Amino acid sequence: MFRSFWYSAWGLLVTANLFWAGNIVLARGLAGHVPPVALAYWRWTGAFLIAVGFAWPRLKTDLPVLWRHWKVMLVLSATGIASYNTMSYIGLNSTTALNVLLLQSATPLIIIVWAYLLFRETPTSRQALGVFVSLLGVGVIAAHGSLEVLAHLRLNRGDLWVLFALTVYGFYCVALRRRPAVHPLSFLVAAMGIGSLMMLPFMLWEFAAGARIEGGMPSYLGIAYTAVLPSFVAYLFFNRGVELIGSGPAGQSLHLMPLFGSVLAVIFLNERFQLYHAAGFAFIAAGILLASIGSVRRNNLLSKQKVT
Repeated sequence: MFRSFWYSAWGLLVTANLFWAGNIVLARGLAGHVPPVALAYWRWTGAFLIAVGFAWPRLKTDLPVLWRHWKVMLVLSATGIASYNTMSYIGLNSTTALNVLLLQSATPLIIIVWAYLLFRETPTSRQALGVFVSLLGVGVIAAHGSLEVLAHLRLNRGDLWVLFALTVYGFYCVALRRRPAVHPLSFLVAAMGIGSLMMLPFMLWEFAAGARIEGGMPSYLGIAYTAVLPSFVAYLFFNRGVELIGSGPAGQSLHLMPLFGSVLAVIFLNERFQLYHAAGFAFIAAGILLASIGSVRRNNLLSKQKVT
């Protein structure tokens, strides 16, 4: 059964997105019980300790290459592991899981902007329009559908933290093309280890300021979930899905995360799905569709050229 599942690309991708959605909902549920920096630190430290045993044979071989590219590894670890997750968890202390999940849908458009800024990849007119439409959706969600909030720029602090986090993650996604040419598992484990070390001083500072993990065993089980399923297992499943069907189709599966997470947030957190959530998500989805039409057509044309 597991062997069959391991060769089912969409089974793997759906499961990975379910675990990632659960991470956001759980982090919101742990808000006030587990300090945000501590949650991010123990998530990735735990994931590193679990994954390093699996990756060690390849990691030993790839260490010289990783060391030669230490500057790139520092940048990628700081953005993709340390900063992104910590800022997301800080934001979840003062906004809803629904807002965070729906704002995640803007990530593909943020990536387009970073691709232009870093590598001068000029978007098509359709992609530019898609960016604008999606940003309207982000604004609707961040302002909670209130024109008064937009007029006076009184955005929710948690939503701003999440938007900053997504901006950092968009940079990480584009900068990944500069990552060392090593096995994906070696890269992931190295990035997790470096990112954890970067977060350690901030976690100790948070502890010195009086923050403590509260809530007993449920809180520790929640931390264990974030370390095992969304950090190690989900990344393993997603990477395998990419290997089976390619990065383009696999990337489209990320839109399942807001869908799964919205259902989980309503069920487990008793959050209410508001009209502005639907309106914002509709704008974001329309923007992504506009931006992807050209790419899909180009990919189909390239596929036909290869066949002929």
